[in-house]
Amino acid sequence: MLLMIKFLSKIISIEIILGSRNARGYEFGRTYVVRPKGKHQATLVWLHGLGDNGSSSSQLMESLHLPNIKWICPTAPTRPVSSLGGYTCTAWFDVGEISEDSHDDLEGLDASASHIANLLSSERADVKVGIGGFSMGAAISLYSATCYALGRYGTGHTYPINLRAVVGLSGWLPGWKSLRNKIECSYEAARRAASLPIILTHGTADDLVPYRFGEKSAQSLGMAGFRQAVFKPYEGLGHYTVPKELDEVVQWLTTRLGLEGSR
Repeated sequence: MLLMIKFLSKIISIEIILGSRNARGYEFGRTYVVRPKGKHQATLVWLHGLGDNGSSSSQLMESLHLPNIKWICPTAPTRPVSSLGGYTCTAWFDVGEISEDSHDDLEGLDASASHIANLLSSERADVKVGIGGFSMGAAISLYSATCYALGRYGTGHTYPINLRAVVGLSGWLPGWKSLRNKIECSYEAARRAASLPIILTHGTADDLVPYRFGEKSAQSLGMAGFRQAVFKPYEGLGHYTVPKELDEVVQWLTTRLGLEGSR
């Protein structure tokens, strides 16, 4: 009986919310919510990589020693992806080859950033909110960070969330070329950029999102005025995560969100 109770408590610690269509017409999949095991001090949306889903993200987040964080793990829309020759899979936006000259899918980026912001919109005022992700999930997290700083989405609509932390693992920054000019044109944008803690990590042996794009993304954020952006390289790491990397993220979030000593 005791084993059955423990098993059931593990199951119900993750809440499943059915998919929904947002105002832009994109059909998002199921969202998985991992409730905090301690006092609820922060809520983070965690975004999966290309072809993955929110279920696997929720299992990873539940394993982290962050009892005061509520995790919201949505699933991206299923759509054709140019880099896969039009093959259909879950993706936060369309992407071709990742390069300095690649075209950004602004409509897809804004649709996903808006959906993520909506997931955070009902959090209590005393709960700190943030966004993180892996690979393509990291890309949309960093794009959301730029939307927060600029105060608007790429289409010009107001960005409504007061982000307190952003995490990007093995990803890249969409729109990095024009970011500095956009931030420098606004005192408020520069102030928000300077106040937002961001951590980026990247493996030097990443063969899917090459290391130089992670490094370039961090440099672009720094040059645009994101003074609290830090970059952590991992020697020999490919396109995946390792415990040491996740432990550093846990420590960083604990410090940046003021979670020390709380249960």
